[in-house]
Amino acid sequence: MGYRTHQEIQKFHVTFLKSLLAAWAFYLCLPAPTKMELDFSRIARWAPIMGLILGGILCLCDYGLALLAMPLVVRSTIIILLWLLLTGGLHLDGAMDSADGLAVTDPTRRLAVMADSATGAFGAMAGMAILSVKIVSLSTISQQRWLVLLMMPAWARWAQVWAISIYPYLKAEGKGAMHSKGVEPIPDLLGGLLALGMVAAAQFYWQPVALIPAMALVGLALSYLVGKYFDRAFGGHTGDTYGAVVEWIEAIGLAIFTLPFWYQ
Repeated sequence: MGYRTHQEIQKFHVTFLKSLLAAWAFYLCLPAPTKMELDFSRIARWAPIMGLILGGILCLCDYGLALLAMPLVVRSTIIILLWLLLTGGLHLDGAMDSADGLAVTDPTRRLAVMADSATGAFGAMAGMAILSVKIVSLSTISQQRWLVLLMMPAWARWAQVWAISIYPYLKAEGKGAMHSKGVEPIPDLLGGLLALGMVAAAQFYWQPVALIPAMALVGLALSYLVGKYFDRAFGGHTGDTYGAVVEWIEAIGLAIFTLPFWYQ
């Protein structure tokens, strides 16, 4: 019995690792540090953790550029472009396709337009708008930048898990279908909240600023509002709208935290 139990535990650890590394390979444009076969079936549960990893990398790079006394605008532009590079444009592509779909006045044609690989005018404008809002917003945030850079990618990806868990999926195949079929709403949502809550609690213990709980409230509110908006517009979600949720929340969140009263 002990031997079988040990084997089961070992198998669980391997399965756990395969899933975590699959999320690393899917959500980040970084090589997975393994040659083992990866398991992509339930990677959505790791999205908030990948957001924290992404945010940590951005924080370190921003700190390094600050040590070089790089001007804030240039520094912020580089960080946003690095943000895009580290995700391979995965979510921005979805936001652009979703914008093309939203531009169609006939709701029955929106999914067909989004499935077209060619980017339309509205998609291109949406991509430029999102990047512009991010760059300008981050350029005005000089206090507690590391908190914003660390937590906004994580909350945006928790919102993606929320959208996957709560709303119906509208297509039979595609990357979004993989997420929708593999999600387990209660453990995945609570697991992500637990991870974000632990990081926020550690930050608050170390530096008790009002911005930390405020980011949690803003993250939860935007998760509901943005996810609900796309559900109403399309009657559900697709892989493209999952990406749009991430990009919209990152952009709106950065804009919200330019307001000076957060830092008083």
